[in-house]
Amino acid sequence: MIPEEEMERTFAIIKPDAVERKVTGKVLEMIEAAGFDIVGMKKIRLSKAQVEGFYYVHKERPFFGDLCAFMSRGPVIVLALEKENAIAAWRTLMGATNPANADEGTIRKSLGVSIEENTVHGSDSPESASFEIPYFFNQLELV
Repeated sequence: MIPEEEMERTFAIIKPDAVERKVTGKVLEMIEAAGFDIVGMKKIRLSKAQVEGFYYVHKERPFFGDLCAFMSRGPVIVLALEKENAIAAWRTLMGATNPANADEGTIRKSLGVSIEENTVHGSDSPESASFEIPYFFNQLELV
């Protein structure tokens, strides 16, 4: 058993495209099969303002408007995941942003539709995880 202080938390979103296609169960199955502990999970619908606040680091990028419209078009599942080296492990399990370039066995290769509708989001660093998890979860919601 890994000591609790060596465990790391990361943040994940099952995006609107995956919720619409009813593949959330498949994503959750892949998460658990990869050894992650789901320490927080809820289904929510984000307003455009909430999405803009969450993705503020991309506000100057040309895709920002389309990203915000996409992420607010329907419900999402937000997750806090825990595992040793969780951030890197989650990035590996997600696969490349473009499903066509993702490795076999990754979520995006298996379930992604396009570079825009690629099923999942994940923290890319400890700094982003420390912003993203409390954006959606308070301490009482994490077990």
